[in-house]
Amino acid sequence: MSTAATDRVSYVASATASGREGRAVTSDGRLDVTLAAPRELGGSGEGTNPEQLFAAGYAACFASALGLVARQRRVEGFDAAVTADVSLSGNGRQGFGLAVVLHVELPEGLDPELGRSLVETAHQVCPYSNATRGNIPVELVVE
Repeated sequence: MSTAATDRVSYVASATASGREGRAVTSDGRLDVTLAAPRELGGSGEGTNPEQLFAAGYAACFASALGLVARQRRVEGFDAAVTADVSLSGNGRQGFGLAVVLHVELPEGLDPELGRSLVETAHQVCPYSNATRGNIPVELVVE
């Protein structure tokens, strides 16, 4: 892994996988999952898959970024839920591509303009959003 000389690495996560059919394990053993292609792709569906793992990670990361932005703006009692829908599709001769729809359920009574502003700012802060920007389509749906 290379970073710019001014970047300071705060944390490194390491996982090893053997493919869509097999196992994925983190270096600390806290995550150890059976992998199986989904039934929709002709697999057994009897395990998790990379798209589910990506969806869970993105949803958690985005929710965390949203909470950070709300705290920075001193929004009291902020609690939002984020659902990430990750779709896999063929993209012609180049293989497969991903697309993401982030559904953000904001707290009742929150001003809609403030809520939208928090979501858009979180999209600039979230590491997953920064990693995917310009690479895959990401749609923000504020509910």
